[in-house]
Amino acid sequence: MRRGRAAAIACAAVVLAGALTWAAVDDEPRVKATDQRITVVDGPKNDQHVTLDTTFFPPVRGGRGPAVLLAHGFGGSKDDTRSQAEDLARHGYAVLTWSARGFGQSGGQITLDSPDYDVKDVRQLVDWLARRPEVRLDRPGDPRVGVAGQSYGGAISLLAAAYDARIDAIAPQITWYDLADALFPDATGKGPANGVFKKAWAGIFFTSGASSTACGRFLPSLCSMYQKVAETGRPTPEAIATLHRDSPASVAGRIHAPTLLVQGQTDSLFPLDQSDSNARAIAGAPVRTVWYQGGHDGGDPETSRIDGLVTGWFDHYLKGGPPPDDGGFVVTRTGGIDSSTQRVTISAASAPRYPGLSGTTRRSVPLGGEQVTVQNPAGGSPSSISSMPGLGLLGALPSTPATGGVGVDLPGQSATFDSEPLDAPLQLTGAAQVRLRVKAVKPSSEPPTLFAKVYDVGPDGQASPARRIAAPLRLDGTAQVTLPAMDYRFAAGHRIRLVFSTTDMGFASPARPAAYQVTVESPLSVPVDPALRTPPAPLPWWVWGFPVIAVVAGAVIAATSRRRRRPRAEGEADALTPLEIRGLTKRYKNGYLAVDDLSFRVERGQVCGLLGPNGAGKTTTLRMLMGLIHPDDGEIRIFGEPVRPGAPVLSRLGSFVEGPGFLPHLSGRDNLELYWKAAGRGESHMERALEIAGLGDAVRRPVRTYSQGMRQRLAIAQAMLGLPDLLVLDEPTNGLDPPQIAEMREVLVRYAAEGRTVIISSHLLAEVEQTCTDVVVMHKGRLVAAGPVAEIAGHDGSVVIGTPDVDRALSVLTALEGIEHAEPYEPGVLVRINGSPPSAVVAALVGGGVAVERVAPHRRLEDAFLALIGEDT
Repeated sequence: MRRGRAAAIACAAVVLAGALTWAAVDDEPRVKATDQRITVVDGPKNDQHVTLDTTFFPPVRGGRGPAVLLAHGFGGSKDDTRSQAEDLARHGYAVLTWSARGFGQSGGQITLDSPDYDVKDVRQLVDWLARRPEVRLDRPGDPRVGVAGQSYGGAISLLAAAYDARIDAIAPQITWYDLADALFPDATGKGPANGVFKKAWAGIFFTSGASSTACGRFLPSLCSMYQKVAETGRPTPEAIATLHRDSPASVAGRIHAPTLLVQGQTDSLFPLDQSDSNARAIAGAPVRTVWYQGGHDGGDPETSRIDGLVTGWFDHYLKGGPPPDDGGFVVTRTGGIDSSTQRVTISAASAPRYPGLSGTTRRSVPLGGEQVTVQNPAGGSPSSISSMPGLGLLGALPSTPATGGVGVDLPGQSATFDSEPLDAPLQLTGAAQVRLRVKAVKPSSEPPTLFAKVYDVGPDGQASPARRIAAPLRLDGTAQVTLPAMDYRFAAGHRIRLVFSTTDMGFASPARPAAYQVTVESPLSVPVDPALRTPPAPLPWWVWGFPVIAVVAGAVIAATSRRRRRPRAEGEADALTPLEIRGLTKRYKNGYLAVDDLSFRVERGQVCGLLGPNGAGKTTTLRMLMGLIHPDDGEIRIFGEPVRPGAPVLSRLGSFVEGPGFLPHLSGRDNLELYWKAAGRGESHMERALEIAGLGDAVRRPVRTYSQGMRQRLAIAQAMLGLPDLLVLDEPTNGLDPPQIAEMREVLVRYAAEGRTVIISSHLLAEVEQTCTDVVVMHKGRLVAAGPVAEIAGHDGSVVIGTPDVDRALSVLTALEGIEHAEPYEPGVLVRINGSPPSAVVAALVGGGVAVERVAPHRRLEDAFLALIGEDT
């Protein structure tokens, strides 16, 4: 056996070394790149000549391939897209990157993706690709081509597709639909003419394009437009018309290329409503919408995921590959903490189709609060803060009394309206709405300006922004207000808070002091999309990695092993058997044999006790049962399926081993929800698990306030999440007092009574005797006995007679023949009978005036246990 395993290890090492050597000497050609200057002719009259700085990447393996144009973001250059270009070239694409006019080493002036300039540039780059021998053509002069880019490059992708029918697919990211609406947003829906100037982001736009002169590399007319708007804080009709013309909004209905829209959830510049408008503007072409964690304000960029989505989109529409398999709408969500990296995990929820910001259904959430008077300070200072454009430093902001958590909404300048604690989790996906009434206390030349934000308030009163995005509005009267679009989960027991502030650092505010009365006149209308589903977490890489090594090693072990498994009896370990263990063996490196050829099975509906002294191998057996450690020999099957790390059948197993561990500052419910997100499994059945565990209202309190008994109950509830068919608990009554132990016993019996199976490892024999239907006794790693408690314990002719008249009963029994011994025994007397039938004993007691409440045989599991394991414990 040892020689066989040594051979298997050696073979695996040879295969691994071969794989590494193959990777090292792989002679795949390197990505080639050629820089060149391409001269284009543009302008309203086609009378301007501009030289663009470009780089071309031919397909790595040669031949003709589809082409991809990669555009960069505002303030960047072609160098920003080099890594993605090289990856696409390795995937067989001919890739052209370029610095847009006015950026990098290209000539010309910045025109904000104007159709007269930037769009014409792209059309001529498509002409250039059509002449390349490395590019596949659909017809002469018409290359198979896609366009992708972020922000500034995303808008040019959409505009170019509208103006050039040769573009076959596009993948714009974190970009705008209407630049006028993005820079002058209005939550009442009246349009940018009524909007509030997004001064901080506009300033970043125009100052990053400046150089030694005020206008820098901007087209002079754009620079003049910005300066006029920045002085007044209000858009002119000319500015709105110009910004609209430089936007996909100007070509709504003219984009017919299949479109992958990727928008960031951490983005106060181009929020999710801009992507929503783009999705509705594309006519007669497939559209896929993705919301991810990053954006212009930072967040997780999810670079690998997004690049993979873009490549997959082009593979389908430019190469004819398979379509995306996770639906037309994808939302990435944060989960638990990866214990190996201490990083927040991110999963993707998907739905067959994009529902828009209204969701597929809506929930009505009542809001409390009376009319509130708020003040607008002179000059709009000090300002509240919702985001810090271009910096991404909001996480370092201090707490304030107004919110109790991260965020800055100044007292006297903000009105808050809270919901009641939610009775169930609420997943907001889209843009919530509320009817709002605003009235200026004194007549003013400007309508009141407010900024609406959404907060999540925990059971302890701490509030944090759901998303750090404000929805500005100008309103003097009553209107339906659309709040910032987002995907956010409010936990049960939490409250939703709406905040309406008079100032925001990112926006222009009225300079004159004013006071407004703010009233919420309707419940909060919350969009939800129940169709969004998160798939189970993928198996760890070491489960599916190196499959060749696993196959070779397994084959060698099978071929060289001298130990043969005994044939399986008919009907053993079928899908109805919760657990079967056969020939299980585990020896540690120090030579200690923890489990030795252990075999037993547990049936449906049983509460099975795993008994044994310290060192008997109980915990080692449970850890192998859960796939945490590998056995040296034998097998474990759960519902007929073999147990191995990451096996799907483990999703039917709930466990609690070696003590609970919870985050003390979170509530019990929040701990359970965080654990279940990290598990990445299906329906949690949270309410049912809490009901069975009997936690009551304590589940809303921070865990630091729990007693030991409540922590144990919470651990049991965690193990019961998903209502697993097999529940495994290691010492569940540790640290509990007698009443708590009795309550825990009832919990486990109730759980098994519903047709499930419970396995308990415990050293409290009296509890096992009262709780369990069956026991498995282990000693020194081996099975000593297994079977029903009644059979294992047996009885020695003793009976327990329940009676409140203990003294009178002892007097009667002492004088009765056939009684070997009688003594007090809660809840009455313990009688050892030798010759007399129990009925005669009961008759004698009743005749002597003793009240007999119950008679039961006295089973002594402890005596049986000690007899089974002997004296060397």
